[in-house]
Amino acid sequence: MRRALFLAALPALCLAACDDQSMRVQNRYEVYGKAPLFPGGAEAQAPPDGTVAQGDLAGAEDLATPPRLDAALLARGKARYEAICTPCHGYTGAGDGMVVQRGFPPPPSYQEDRLRAAPARYFVDVITRGYGVMYPYANRVEPRDRWAIAAYIRALQLSQGARVAEVPGLAEHLP
Repeated sequence: MRRALFLAALPALCLAACDDQSMRVQNRYEVYGKAPLFPGGAEAQAPPDGTVAQGDLAGAEDLATPPRLDAALLARGKARYEAICTPCHGYTGAGDGMVVQRGFPPPPSYQEDRLRAAPARYFVDVITRGYGVMYPYANRVEPRDRWAIAAYIRALQLSQGARVAEVPGLAEHLP
């Protein structure tokens, strides 16, 4: 009997301990405030590596798998590169864009040996996460467009060192 009475009264006791006000007003950190609990001492934390935003699983899959290289992808890459990348990187990828001419630190030329040897994934990752003074473009450039830009960067790299004799099918069109 006592046990049944105790079990019946237990929920009422638990609810009495939680007043409505204490549930709504809880301790919290101020935005961008100090938080000694977290690494770095800041309350604003970067999401863990590999985090995918809710509803963005398709975007993560697009980012993981490079699309098929074709003329349409290169045309899209050229259009997106010219719209997004040329202010810093310039039209040829030499790192001489308009903002550089106005005093911004120049990005590296795509003709540097280390960038010529870099896989396309490297450029996609830099567009996604940023590098040096370049901030991330993940929220500005769709994953498929990042791959398109990377393909166009590779085309720029190949075009800067190409000899006319090495271009397939061009010899028959020259005088």
